[in-house]
Amino acid sequence: MNACPNEPSRRTLLSFATTAGLAAALGTLPAFTASAAPVRPAEDAPAAGSSRHRLWWRAPGDEGSLIEQGLPVGNGRIGALAGNDPGRELLLITDATMWTGGLNDTLDKDGQFPYGRADFGSFTLLARLTVDIPDHDLGAVHGYRRDLDLSQGVVTSSYVRSDVTYRREMYASHPDDVIVLHFTQSGGGRYTGAITLTGTHGEQPTGAESFGATLANGLRYGAAVKARGRGGRVTVGDTRIDFSGCEELTVVVSAGTNYAPDATTGFRDPSLHPERLARTKVRNAMSESADVLRRTHVADYRALYGRFDLSLGESTAGQRELDTWERLHARTRDRVSDPDLEAAYLQFGRYLMISGSRDSLPLNLQGLWLDGNDPDWMGDYHTDINVQMNYWMADRTGLSRCFDAFTAYCLAQLPAWTRLTEELFNDPRNRYRNSSGRTAGWTVAISTNPHGGGGWWWHPAGNAWLCNSLYEHYEYTQSSAYLAKIYPLLKGACEFWEARLLTHTLPGTTEEVLIADSDWSPEHGPLDAKGITYAQELVRTLFGNFAAASALLKRDANYADTVAGMRKRLYLPRVSPKTGWLEEWMSPDNLGETTHRHLSGLVGLFPGDRIRPDGTTPEEIVDGATAQLTARGMNSFGWANAWRSLCWARLKDGEKAYQLVINNLRPSSGGSNGTAFNLFDIYEVEKGRGIFQIDANFGTPAAMTEMLLYSRPGHLELLPALPDAWAASGHVTGLPARGGFVVDLEWRNARPTSLRLRSVGGRTTTVMFAGRSRDVVLKPGASVTLKGFDR
Repeated sequence: MNACPNEPSRRTLLSFATTAGLAAALGTLPAFTASAAPVRPAEDAPAAGSSRHRLWWRAPGDEGSLIEQGLPVGNGRIGALAGNDPGRELLLITDATMWTGGLNDTLDKDGQFPYGRADFGSFTLLARLTVDIPDHDLGAVHGYRRDLDLSQGVVTSSYVRSDVTYRREMYASHPDDVIVLHFTQSGGGRYTGAITLTGTHGEQPTGAESFGATLANGLRYGAAVKARGRGGRVTVGDTRIDFSGCEELTVVVSAGTNYAPDATTGFRDPSLHPERLARTKVRNAMSESADVLRRTHVADYRALYGRFDLSLGESTAGQRELDTWERLHARTRDRVSDPDLEAAYLQFGRYLMISGSRDSLPLNLQGLWLDGNDPDWMGDYHTDINVQMNYWMADRTGLSRCFDAFTAYCLAQLPAWTRLTEELFNDPRNRYRNSSGRTAGWTVAISTNPHGGGGWWWHPAGNAWLCNSLYEHYEYTQSSAYLAKIYPLLKGACEFWEARLLTHTLPGTTEEVLIADSDWSPEHGPLDAKGITYAQELVRTLFGNFAAASALLKRDANYADTVAGMRKRLYLPRVSPKTGWLEEWMSPDNLGETTHRHLSGLVGLFPGDRIRPDGTTPEEIVDGATAQLTARGMNSFGWANAWRSLCWARLKDGEKAYQLVINNLRPSSGGSNGTAFNLFDIYEVEKGRGIFQIDANFGTPAAMTEMLLYSRPGHLELLPALPDAWAASGHVTGLPARGGFVVDLEWRNARPTSLRLRSVGGRTTTVMFAGRSRDVVLKPGASVTLKGFDR
């Protein structure tokens, strides 16, 4: 039997084995595996009843448009979109590792990576589950409602038929690693119908309760389902499970692949049989009652969700009477703030983070949710904004645990990224190759997949941006063990840039500076510009982060000195005398699109913080950044609006930051940019066609937190960009700050009225508000209440 073209060769595996030492002892990415019996809590945690924690609708999702109308569930590894139709429940089931494609290590004739579904690969659906209840057609019922309880991570739908109230609950349990559907009723009703589980890749079913198959790239996968009824019959046929006369019905499904986070085995676990494991998981879950399964899920979910809470003021009774879709329309039409809805939008982002990023691959362009096998851009990891934006929110909203999937992914991919850089980056056809002729360390392509492969173009500065995101997580957590894990990534990226930077003499002077070799300022302008601001800023931050890590871990002092020396010589952008903007291309001319979606030339403002409007940055640089941001405009794609909002928050302009948040809350119509029926962000790829892309669902909440707190190690500023809409009163609890602190803050009339600061590893910081400052010294684990900022 011939090897699949996407399977790694023996030479490749041996090469990976030699680079695997780079990731040894760094921790691994968990996969679909057997797990210990879950801890079973004695009782449910109480629900948070406020509309800040609940979304609801008066209609089910259209089966033909579930990406915009289906409700998402997920346990961080498996997920599903659910339609919640009374007569036909449909789940589109995904596993984060269900990817076609492979290493993709043969370059195109231009020295860049192929980028298609057959070579690079694509994120795809794993299974479809339907529960048909023929006599419960939507036209035969009334009083329909469906809810997403953000506080418990449970989707509920209910309706009345023949004076009987029918109710179903759905959730994806992380402890049991299954999706659970529980159908109940009150009033003497019964459920009769059929359950069907099918694959989405032309699989031949092996039975009604499970299936298994293998993709062309050698990835094995499988799914299983079981059902249990009370007061009726459940029978298993050849292709479906029938149930009749059931007072209650419980359906449990599991699915997974044999993906493994190990480059030396081709990212596969040859000993794992997904179909068999899925059958075991559903059998184990079905040995517990529906109440026990729900309690277990809720307790686990709330352990994360309950770490953070937010109120932005009080909505009116009239606003609370509207369903979520009606409220979005009313907010846009009436231009009246709806604080509970705005807080719920942030909490929805947290729900998606908990549901989509735990113990598997990180969130990609689609998060964990699909409605077909052909997502735009393959549902990949874009390293020039998408994957970074996906994780800006995690630490900022008390979900540091959910960041782990991103870290683990980078660690698992490092051997492959290192080998591909060593063997392919200086290909003479690559327009981004190093002029020095040397290469070292690692970098990535604009797109990456789970197989170690890159897609589309090389992205030299991508390694710096990934590393800076990883290091920022350390700034929140202050975990030296974590810092030691990511240290090889930081060092390898520095080694790459040591080989790449060029010495350049500034025109009309004898001053020599270091500039980045030929690159592209994503995603516009010339393709071969040197010294682009994007790279200069990212590399400056990378070098500073590496030096700090070296000192903290007491490693590589001599090399840290070398890196610090290079950092001092880096060219930093100036303000154009022609445009008044901070230069993006080491040129006074605007070489790109004025209103372009990317803010690549402003990475020093956000996510970096070299550019600060606090007197520590030259005023002309702040003004130049402000002018460039102004020129970009206030209307773009959702993720671009989120990035703009974050930048305006850094510039302490709360009204502009808030307006961009509200722009993203506009209901999407006909594929336009905005928020869909189910609150997913829609990206208008062309007139009349919009697609779901998840990064704005995380970037927008991140912007909201930056409006309430700016932090860097040693410095916290309260309410730096509080908009008028939230100024009357509000509170936030469990708000993390860089430097290792957590903030509980209340405010009234735009001034803090209560502030509690708790250390999670931080020791010293300065707290500021409106020119006043307080120095704080705390031991890890200790807390302090500060007063006096309300005067």
